[in-house]
Amino acid sequence: MKFAKTWLTMAVAALSLASTGVALATPYVVFDFKTGDVLKQHEATHKWYPASTTKLLTVYVALEAVREGRFTFDSPFVVTRRAASMPPSKMGFQPGTIVTLGNALKMLMVKSANDVAITVAQGIDGSVASFAAEMNRTARKLGMNDSHFVTPNGLPDKDHYSSARDLALVAEALYRDFPEEAGLFDIGELSYGGHLIRNYNHLLGKFPGADGMKTGFTCAAGFNIVVSATRGDRHLGVVVLGQATSRERDIVAADLLQQAFTGHDRPSGTLQQLPATDAAPSDMHPYACGKLRAQAVEGAEGDALGSDAPAASGNGVVSIAAKSASGEPQDYGVAVVSEPLPRFDPLPVYIGQAPGKSLAVTPVVSNPLEITPFPAPPPRKMVRRRIVHKRLAHRGHKHHIAHVKKRVAKKNAVHHGTRKAKDVKHEHHG
Repeated sequence: MKFAKTWLTMAVAALSLASTGVALATPYVVFDFKTGDVLKQHEATHKWYPASTTKLLTVYVALEAVREGRFTFDSPFVVTRRAASMPPSKMGFQPGTIVTLGNALKMLMVKSANDVAITVAQGIDGSVASFAAEMNRTARKLGMNDSHFVTPNGLPDKDHYSSARDLALVAEALYRDFPEEAGLFDIGELSYGGHLIRNYNHLLGKFPGADGMKTGFTCAAGFNIVVSATRGDRHLGVVVLGQATSRERDIVAADLLQQAFTGHDRPSGTLQQLPATDAAPSDMHPYACGKLRAQAVEGAEGDALGSDAPAASGNGVVSIAAKSASGEPQDYGVAVVSEPLPRFDPLPVYIGQAPGKSLAVTPVVSNPLEITPFPAPPPRKMVRRRIVHKRLAHRGHKHHIAHVKKRVAKKNAVHHGTRKAKDVKHEHHG
């Protein structure tokens, strides 16, 4: 990366939308994986909708089940209709598809597949509700006191929430308790069925030392990220929640990590020592997807960026851009995010058991309908014809409608034997 080393001065603030009078708190925490020390934080215990960063806890529960001997990475799980009906992001497997736990965890971390998350939950505990109960027991064991989980995928639910501190705790626990599985979190790309699936964590291969972990987005949550990075003997992490765009999320995370690695932050207690807050989860929908999105983006990435004036980042951090060797202002996070996407060696995943192996066990589903594939959709040609006819009618093209009716009448006449087959052939190809 060809630019001067950036030294950032950052101070706690809030993204203020002047025209609406709304102060938007967007939490973050920077921490040391080895010590649990907090290096910088803002509203780190403020409850927040975690979106797909939830899947870090889903993976933790699954890895614990493997360690306890309840399952292996070759254990086959079956996709149910409930799993297959999940909205994207998803693998799109039909009900009845078999996927091993090992492949499922890779799909969770890279594709962030909501259908696979349900498959894992049902495979491990028999139902989503039972798996969510296990998630909550595990969260309490890890000290995640700001959290309550309802689903394994983080799709919107008012009773499903966490905090920046709690997500840091589960990230810390994954590396501490399952160091041999650290490779799950830095897979840059998967290959499946002739397609390449790139990781949504775009700091991998861009931010020096980045080696995990997970992103997440819903309209209510905004754009979230948990990032791990290692340089020398230092292993640091950052959680950034509630950004208005994925770009700003990545910029803020890169700036926070870079400042920590360059030694500007000092420990201020541990993750467990952060005081609790009683605030209810914020709803980012107006800023991430609604009418206030443009104002949120302007506040985060506006005119101050790249000037000598402080530039407000979307998480409430104010950064002062340092000058590069050429004398021009240069923001470190912007430079990192602007780097071209790196190339990765795709890791292959597949459905069914590994080639040359037989299924370890046969998955059992109490309701056979749950693993019955959905009916095939109607042919596209028929659907398109109906749409075209509707558009023509709406536009008032009466001569087209008359032509269609004439053709239908001729077909009906053929059906009743009143016309010759050769006339029909001419009608279809004329």
